[in-house]
Amino acid sequence: MSTVPSKDASAHLLPRPAVVEEVRAMTTYEKLFRVRPEDGRPLGHLPGQWVQVSIFGVGEAPISISSAPTKEPTFELCVRSVGNLTKGLHTVAAGERIGIRGPYGTHYPVEEARGKDVLCVAGGLGMAPLRSFVQYVLNHRDDYGRLIVFFGARTPNDRLFAEELARWAKEPRMEFFETVDICTPEHCWKGRVGLITHLFPEVVLDAANTFMVTVGPPVMYRFVVAAAAKLGVPEEQMFMSLERRMRCGVGLCGHCQMSDVYVCQRGAVFRYSEIKDVKEALL
Repeated sequence: MSTVPSKDASAHLLPRPAVVEEVRAMTTYEKLFRVRPEDGRPLGHLPGQWVQVSIFGVGEAPISISSAPTKEPTFELCVRSVGNLTKGLHTVAAGERIGIRGPYGTHYPVEEARGKDVLCVAGGLGMAPLRSFVQYVLNHRDDYGRLIVFFGARTPNDRLFAEELARWAKEPRMEFFETVDICTPEHCWKGRVGLITHLFPEVVLDAANTFMVTVGPPVMYRFVVAAAAKLGVPEEQMFMSLERRMRCGVGLCGHCQMSDVYVCQRGAVFRYSEIKDVKEALL
């Protein structure tokens, strides 16, 4: 895993103008934005990386890329409205312009996991960045072994990419399992109810041959790691994203600092074996 360098270092300091082609509401709090750089050049990202997004007159913030890299210049961002920048982005309509810089950061083990089984575990908004890896494996299906996806949402109404999840559930090239934490009668949910870790006993893994990638609330990680370890997945084959800790994305605010590690400078994707002794990582 490595940060993708720019051919011209100065190019990453200036936002590239981009047009928001489509805006789609996902839930009450999340929207999906399809973005096209005005220069027509593909973003050139790898699954797990992020871009710095600029809203002119508001500011800039790091946002994970939600779509797999393709030959097309468009890419997608699934954004929750929680701060000034993301609230500003939620007011942007199709046809309006934003700025982008990047891509930045480390990525999921797309090369290391080739020929191996892949287990993706997403909790809540964690499906936004992890979707890029799932799509990537599906787009390069012959390069990988089994593709197993776990998704957990708080309630049925909080499920992201509901139409895509329905397709995954019928996709013969993957094994898809999902659950919700809470289900009330008005949600009309007929699926599983329980924590995402309850899904682990439903699969039999070739653990030594499995790479696990997990994205979700940091509090979820220790339990997911414990469940995967119980099945025998090696620590060095577990990867997690700590992108939720990032704020400025340029190593200045200190919000993402864990001991002597800045997530925005060394992540956001980390191998579990490398950070398991960093106390703040799994809080």
